[in-house]
Amino acid sequence: MASRAHLTFAVLLGALLWTGLSGVPGGTAAFATSPPKAVEARDEASQASGYREVVETTENFPTEGDLKGSVRVVTLVPNRGYTPIQVTVHNTGGQPRPVRLSIHSQGRIMERSLEVGPRERTVTWLLMPADLQAGIINMDSPGMDTVAQSFYLDGYRGARVMVLGDVKAFEAATGLSRAPENMEPLVATRFVEPRTAPRELAAYVGYDAVLVAVPADQVPDDVWAVLEMFAVAGGKLVLDQPPANPRLRLPLLQDEKAELSPYGFGFVRQFRECRKKTPGCGFRLWEDTERSPAVVVPAGPPPRWERHDLLSDGRLPLLSSARAPVGRFLLLIFLFVLAVGPGGWMLARRKGPLAVLIAVPTLAVLTSLGLVAWSVLVDGFSVHAARYSLTLLDRERSRAVTVGLNAWYANLAEESVRMPASSVLLAPASSTGPEDPPRLLDWTNGLVVKNSFLPSRSYREWGEVAVVPSRARLTAHKTDGGVQVQNALGAPLMGGTLKLDGQLYVLPELADGAEGLAPPEEAEAGDVDLLGLEHEPRMRFQDAVAPLIQELEDGAFVARLGGRGFTPTAALDVELDAALHVVRGQVEEARR
Repeated sequence: MASRAHLTFAVLLGALLWTGLSGVPGGTAAFATSPPKAVEARDEASQASGYREVVETTENFPTEGDLKGSVRVVTLVPNRGYTPIQVTVHNTGGQPRPVRLSIHSQGRIMERSLEVGPRERTVTWLLMPADLQAGIINMDSPGMDTVAQSFYLDGYRGARVMVLGDVKAFEAATGLSRAPENMEPLVATRFVEPRTAPRELAAYVGYDAVLVAVPADQVPDDVWAVLEMFAVAGGKLVLDQPPANPRLRLPLLQDEKAELSPYGFGFVRQFRECRKKTPGCGFRLWEDTERSPAVVVPAGPPPRWERHDLLSDGRLPLLSSARAPVGRFLLLIFLFVLAVGPGGWMLARRKGPLAVLIAVPTLAVLTSLGLVAWSVLVDGFSVHAARYSLTLLDRERSRAVTVGLNAWYANLAEESVRMPASSVLLAPASSTGPEDPPRLLDWTNGLVVKNSFLPSRSYREWGEVAVVPSRARLTAHKTDGGVQVQNALGAPLMGGTLKLDGQLYVLPELADGAEGLAPPEEAEAGDVDLLGLEHEPRMRFQDAVAPLIQELEDGAFVARLGGRGFTPTAALDVELDAALHVVRGQVEEARR
């Protein structure tokens, strides 16, 4: 009986396998036609599903005279950059009133000053470094006592998305529902009213993606301008209801009907085909958050208990002056020991003990003066910097989109720096927070770091993202033996590649404003190194290099420049130890 049961089971199993094989008459083709991506999506969805809403609550300031205020708390902290804190100020009086808002957290202050008109209600934003999780916000106005409100933030560590719209619009767009308490969500969300959304680029860059879940006409034009800058500077912008003509708001789109399009250093996704396919738009949103998390990742210092020449993650500093000249100092100390030891013994035999008592302190003073002289003559009192950047020139809109990396070393502290609202200053990511961070950030007109931008005798790296006006250009015209080019890029040209009429040309070294001949390139297109970046700075840029190393289209160039670059911190007076700025754009044909 047992053998017959086993035989029957084997026959049934064989029949099931036979009917399940693809290509066999009567068999199912389900396994053969299931796309691998869908299988991977199901695997991911089995581990995480839905979304987690970070519910924000409104806390009111104590009422003081005719000034009322409130703050939205329990806000979702981004992965990097700055957390935007929404504050509402209502002036119920008949006179305009100046107001100063400030956040105090761990000895650091973030502030903004504004003027609220008579009977005006204003929504504004304070931006707080993402490594801070709580604080006290103060509201000051002349003639009134200071009122304060404490708050804390949500430090969720998964994928984080800012949504312009409400919960209903988000669920309709993505098909996601709230994840159960015992399940890991695909994304955590923060919801912002589109009409009062932030107007500063720094409010968006830290989030893994920004989803516009409302029709395009419900988003103000100035907010659209910032969202476009967010995308072109490396962000992931997702549109639930794409406008009829997306290029009106996103002018760099190559294919306005494409589901996913590269856009400058970032990406733009339009929910179109994903509505009809499994696993749906919500999973595509999660995929977007998994793309390169940051266009530039400056290196932070090692932990205090691991002091050595290497930085965090074993990276090397980008400045040679940031490393102590151990060899030279050891040589100087060795000579001092020889002079005091054997030299002192010989001096004592010839001149007596009194000479030794005079010589040893004198040698100690001379050695100390030598160390000080080295510091003054070699390091000096100026700020040393190594500056690297990647730039896309948008000639039609006369702007430069730049991702920058700056390494700094200052003998004397550099107190302040100013950044416009279309730029962001990014500190190194660290689980313990930055070491000796700036203590005062003023967001009244862009960002002004008012205290301790660079501590003395310390190596620091800062990342930058900026979209700034620029008339930089490269002009060219065909001539005998090559292409005659003029450098109008605002910095010394150190080389590069130009493609014109299907032929590659080698850009010569030219001073700013100078002209020269670009001869034909002998190497194949795939063999040309367009960047010329060394390993250490290139690793800090991650995937930001991709838009610059793509195959050149006709009329395009990639140039390598010296100088200080296009980012706002280029205005600081520094001594450049190293600099390389890679610029890609369209050549401007010179009229003859």
